[in-house]
Amino acid sequence: MGRADARRARQGSARRAKRKQTEPKEQKSFIRRLFSWKKILGTVLGLILLGMLGFIGLYLYVEIPEKSNKDAAKQSNVFQYADGSMLARDGTINREVVRLAQVPKPVQYTFVAAENKTFFHDSGVDLFGTARGILNTLMGHGKQGGSTITQQYVKNYYLSDEQTVSRKLQEIIISLKVDDKLTKSQILEGYINTSYYGRGAYGIQAAAKAYYQKDARKLSVSEGAYLASLLQAPSQYDWSTATPTGKKLVKNRWAYTLDNMVEMHWLSKEKREELRDRFPAPKRPQAAPGVTGQKGYLITEAKKELFAQGVDEKKFAAGGWTVRLGIQPKKQKALEASVKRKLLDDLDKKKRKVDRDAQLGAASVDPKTGHIVAMYGGAGQSEHWTNNATREDYQAASTFKPLILASALENGSTTQDKLPITPSTIYDGHNRRPVVGGTKPFAPPNEDEQEYGKITVQTATNNSVNAVFAQMGADVGLENVKETAVKLGLNGKKMDVQPAMTLGTMGASPVQMAGAYATLDNHGRKVTPTLVVSAEHNQEKVDLRKPIGEPVLKPATADTVTKVLTGVVNDGTASQAVKNTAYEAAGKTGTSDDDKSAWFVGYTPKLVTAVGMFGEDTKAGGAQVTLKGTGGGGRVNGGTYPAIVWADYTRAALGDNTGATFELDDADMGIPQTPTPTPSATPSATPSPSGTPSGTPSRTPTPTGPATPSGRPSESTDPSPSDSGFPDGGTTGGDTTTGGTTGDTTGGTNRGPGGGSGKDSLSDFN
Repeated sequence: MGRADARRARQGSARRAKRKQTEPKEQKSFIRRLFSWKKILGTVLGLILLGMLGFIGLYLYVEIPEKSNKDAAKQSNVFQYADGSMLARDGTINREVVRLAQVPKPVQYTFVAAENKTFFHDSGVDLFGTARGILNTLMGHGKQGGSTITQQYVKNYYLSDEQTVSRKLQEIIISLKVDDKLTKSQILEGYINTSYYGRGAYGIQAAAKAYYQKDARKLSVSEGAYLASLLQAPSQYDWSTATPTGKKLVKNRWAYTLDNMVEMHWLSKEKREELRDRFPAPKRPQAAPGVTGQKGYLITEAKKELFAQGVDEKKFAAGGWTVRLGIQPKKQKALEASVKRKLLDDLDKKKRKVDRDAQLGAASVDPKTGHIVAMYGGAGQSEHWTNNATREDYQAASTFKPLILASALENGSTTQDKLPITPSTIYDGHNRRPVVGGTKPFAPPNEDEQEYGKITVQTATNNSVNAVFAQMGADVGLENVKETAVKLGLNGKKMDVQPAMTLGTMGASPVQMAGAYATLDNHGRKVTPTLVVSAEHNQEKVDLRKPIGEPVLKPATADTVTKVLTGVVNDGTASQAVKNTAYEAAGKTGTSDDDKSAWFVGYTPKLVTAVGMFGEDTKAGGAQVTLKGTGGGGRVNGGTYPAIVWADYTRAALGDNTGATFELDDADMGIPQTPTPTPSATPSATPSPSGTPSGTPSRTPTPTGPATPSGRPSESTDPSPSDSGFPDGGTTGGDTTTGGTTGDTTGGTNRGPGGGSGKDSLSDFN
C-alpha cells in the first residue's frame, strides 16, 4: 500500500469515529424536536380547549328534562309464597310534598349542614368532588361522595342512580342550568322532598311520620339533624334495626351536622351544648297499611335479607320487584293454627298480666334446601313490631348443650382423665359439683338442686344435667365451644367466653337455633336459614347467597349428636309432649333463668323447627320478665308450651309424610366405660325454685346408663352411686358461683298448659 492509500485509510477511520461521536447528539436533538416544551404546552392547551368546546357543546345540547324520572317508576313490589301465589303487594312510593315554608328554618339548615355547607353560595357543582367521583367510577370503585345538594336533587328528580360517566356529565350540566334557573330555596325544597330516608319514605313529610310520627312542621332541630344524617345510609342508620356500629356512626353523623350548624352560625353554642346528650331516638316503625298478621314480619325480614346482600334500598323502594319466599302456605297456616290452639287460646290477657307478657316466636326450616318454610313472629307488627323469630336478646338456655357435645366430638376432646368424650362417657352429675380444670371457679346447680351420681353423657342430655355440661365445657375448652357454635350459625358477639356460657347464657333467635339444628340434621353441612328464594327486577334476577354451604362438622359428629337427641324425645325432658310413634324426631328443651325464656328445638329427617317463648313487659320498655303462671299454670319450661306447639305443628306440617327415618350411618355412640351408673335416691331437701314447699322431695329421674350395643341407652334403678373415681376429675373444689342459670323439666308441680296437673317439675336450665 502506498502513502496515498495509507493516508486515505486514516482519513476514513477518522470520519467514521467522528460520526460515532456525533450520533448520540443527533438522537438527542431529534427527541428535543419531538418533545419540546412548546409542543407539550401546545398539546395541553389544545386538550383543554377541546374539553371546553366539548363541554360547551354538551351544555348547549343537554336540556333540563321536562318530566321527573319518577313518573314512570311508580310500581308495587310483589311478594310471593313458595308456590308462586300472592303473599302481598308492597313498595308503592310513599311521598307527600310539602312547601319549604312548612319546614322549620333550623330543620332546613340541618340538611345543608349535613350535606353541603357552601350550598347557599356555590354554583351548584363541586368540580373537585365530581372529578373524584368520575375517576372512581372509571376505576370501578362504585358510589362516591362529593355531590352538592343541587347535584343530588338533579339526580333524585331527573336522573337515576346509574353509575356511569355519561350520567355524571349530565348531572353536572343539568345542575348548572338548574342552579341558574331556580332559587336556592326552590332547590332545597325539591331536595328534601325527593330524597329517600328509609322505611319506604320519600321526602321529609313521609320521613317525619315514619320516624317520629309527626308532621314535618313539628320537627325539632335535633330530629331534623337525625333525618338529614339518614340520607347517607338510610338502612344502616335506621335506629330500630341498626347494629351497634350503625348506631355509633349515625350518632357521630348527627353530632357532625349540629357542629356544622354552629360553625355556620345557624345554631348557638348554648343550644348545641343543650342537645349534646339528647339524641332523638326515633320511634319504632309501624306496619305497612293493609299488611296484617304474619305478613308484615315476612316482608320486613325478606327486605332485610335483600338489603344485606347488596340490593339497593332506594331502588327497591321505587318498586317493580318480584320476590319469592320459601314460605309454604300450608305449613305457614299450620304453624299459626298451632300457636293459636296450643298457646293463645290458653291465655287470658285481661285477667292475668303474665299472659300479656307472653311472646312466642318460631321458625321452621327445610334442612335439605335451607329455606324457611314457616315463620311466626308474634301478634303482628301493628301490635308487636319486634319479630320474635329473629330476635336475639333472650338466652338460648339448654338448647345450647348439644353444641357443646358437638364441639367435644369434633375436636376429639377428652375428660380430665384423658378418656374420649362420647355419649357413653361417664360424668359426675352431683348438684353444684365444682368444675375441675376450668378458667375460674364454677359450680352450677342442677334443676331443682337434683342430685345425680355417675351418669352417661346420654343420660345427662336426656335430663339436661348442668353439672355434666359445665364440666364438659371445661374439658373441651370454652374457646373451642364458641368456635363450633359460631360455625353452626350463632352470633359470636353475643357469646361471653365464661363458664356460664355452657348453660346457654348467650342470646339467640329461633331462626339461628333452627339453622344450627338443621346443620345437625343435614349431617354437618352448614344450613343458613333463608327466607328469600329469588328476587328479580325488570326480569333481571339477583344473585343471592346459597342457603346450603360447606360442611362445618364431620358427618360422624352431626349424626352422633342427632342420635343422642332422639333420647331427649323418647326418654327425656321432651318425651311427655313430643314423643310420637308417627315420626322419628330429635330435639332439646331449654329454660332460662327465672323462666324468662323457654325453648324446644326439634327436628325430623324432613323438617327442623325452633320454638321460643319469651317473657316481655312491653309496657316497661321491653324488660325481660318471668313466664311463671302463664295460662294460669305454674312454671313454663321447654317441655311445656314450646314442645306442645312444636309437636302439634310438626304433626300437621308433615301430614302423611312421616315415614322417613334418620340416616345415621356415621353415628358413633361410644363404648361403655364403667358399670351402669344411677342417680342418688335421696330426696333433696332444698326448696324448689318453682315454689315446691320446703322439705317436699323432688322427683329423682332415673337416668339411663351406657349405651347398649344397639345404640339405645339402657335404664338402671341402682340407688347407690359412688361419689368418687369419676373420669372427669372428681368432686373436689372450692367456693364457686352458679352463673344464674337453671335446667330442664318434664312437667310441673303446678297446672301445666290447659290446666291439667303434671309431674313434679325440675327447675333448672333445660
